[in-house]
Amino acid sequence: MDNSPLQVLTVPTAPYPDQRPGTSGLRKRVFVFQSRRNYLHNFIQSIFSSIDLRDRQGSTVVVGGDGRFFNQTAIEVIVQMAAANGVGRLIIGHHGIMSTPAISCVIRKYKAIGGIILTASHNPGGPDGDFGIKFNTANGVEIVDSVESYANMLRNIFDFAALKELLSGENHIKIRIDAMHGAVGPYVKRILCEELGCPANSAINCVPVEDFGGQHPDPNLTYAADLVDSMKDGQYDFGAAFDGDGDRNMILGKHGFFVTPSDSVAVIADNIFCIPYFQHTGVRGFARSMPTSAALDRVAKATKIELYETPTGWKFFGNLMDAGRLSLCGEESFGTGGDHIREKDGLWAVLAWLSILATRRQSVEDILKDHWLKYGRNYFTRYDYENVDIDAACEMMEDLELMIADKAFVKQRFAVEDKIYQVEKADNFEYTDPVDSTISRNQGLRIIFSDGSRIIYRLSGTGSDGATVRIYIDSYEKEQIFEDTQVMLAPLATIALKISQLHHRTGRSGPSVIT
Repeated sequence: MDNSPLQVLTVPTAPYPDQRPGTSGLRKRVFVFQSRRNYLHNFIQSIFSSIDLRDRQGSTVVVGGDGRFFNQTAIEVIVQMAAANGVGRLIIGHHGIMSTPAISCVIRKYKAIGGIILTASHNPGGPDGDFGIKFNTANGVEIVDSVESYANMLRNIFDFAALKELLSGENHIKIRIDAMHGAVGPYVKRILCEELGCPANSAINCVPVEDFGGQHPDPNLTYAADLVDSMKDGQYDFGAAFDGDGDRNMILGKHGFFVTPSDSVAVIADNIFCIPYFQHTGVRGFARSMPTSAALDRVAKATKIELYETPTGWKFFGNLMDAGRLSLCGEESFGTGGDHIREKDGLWAVLAWLSILATRRQSVEDILKDHWLKYGRNYFTRYDYENVDIDAACEMMEDLELMIADKAFVKQRFAVEDKIYQVEKADNFEYTDPVDSTISRNQGLRIIFSDGSRIIYRLSGTGSDGATVRIYIDSYEKEQIFEDTQVMLAPLATIALKISQLHHRTGRSGPSVIT
């Protein structure tokens, strides 16, 4: 390596109005970063400029990504710009690859001022795919084995001896784990296979690839269909998939039995002391994002543990954790996590579920059905309408808000077949942070019915093209708990589309994805 002093250059540039980050940072098509002059440099400099100059000098910053196309190019730019901005030490994942949960772990371990994460999460990769950058808060370059740092953290949270017995002991279960060619693959191999004894063929797609093998690294029933199909014949007892940067997860039981993310966090909450970490720390609070079903609320009420309902975005959970108010949280968008780091954590969620299986010695399906018998069931679904014309989507949302803000809308009744739903409350969700009293407005349009059922409309800002309109439907049942989700929610879906006129307003005949 050339040790000669670096010359700091001052480069004239102009701002780009489309670089305002969403809840998951900046995401654009790769060609945007490649074709627009200083597009990457501008955003990286904005990150460094957001840190006080005195804090920047001699500081430590963590850098890593999910290995997608353009990852290495971006890291080379970040290294140069970090040096020019007075950063004293960069910690970079091996080959530039580091899962998002591992970056959060390393930030805390090395007391870094933050981490630059190069990922577009569950969006497609490759030259024609997406690239993204986000910054997590918290002149040498150090290449670290982030897998070992992360594994050591997990050893201090879970009972690895009990997990090893479950996965490789005399009466072990068979599992199937799909890393979807993302950053979590090496972590899965090291922890689940090498340390906990799962056969090597239990884990598939564990080599990170720039375009994720041509697949969409989103752990849901649509994009992880190969895993779902492999589970259907019953040879595997437990299955899981992760997204590109390893912070999202999907949980499956035998025969492909699907656990919704809303149910997943509720079951973990109800069995939280199966995890040794919480036996030592206790449980300070539970939280869910507003669109997530209210299944977690019922566990919180029964256990007399504080429940927080926040806007979508992990930063709201992080604020509660930093204040010592939160231990476990989850989002319907396949994110689950604890207060061990300040990110959702896919592999942590998998080990949490395996800890429950090791303790209860029941199947995933039986555990969930027991949960429904105890608490009742929140049927939940989400319809995603992707790449919708942004003007049409915004006009629809504005008209919807005007409609539900009318006093006459409350108490209005909607009838579908033999079901009648009466509006009890309608608003645009607003959150006041209990820690610092900051107010977050315009977080989603809510229609809440007298039986507790909810319809929620949101515009998502994490895609790279157009807008994504999301409709969430949540309905509680105490008696009819073993029915088909889409059948049970069909009346509310009909009402949601009737109220919004979404198909007419957007020109779409149906959703892109149903989860």
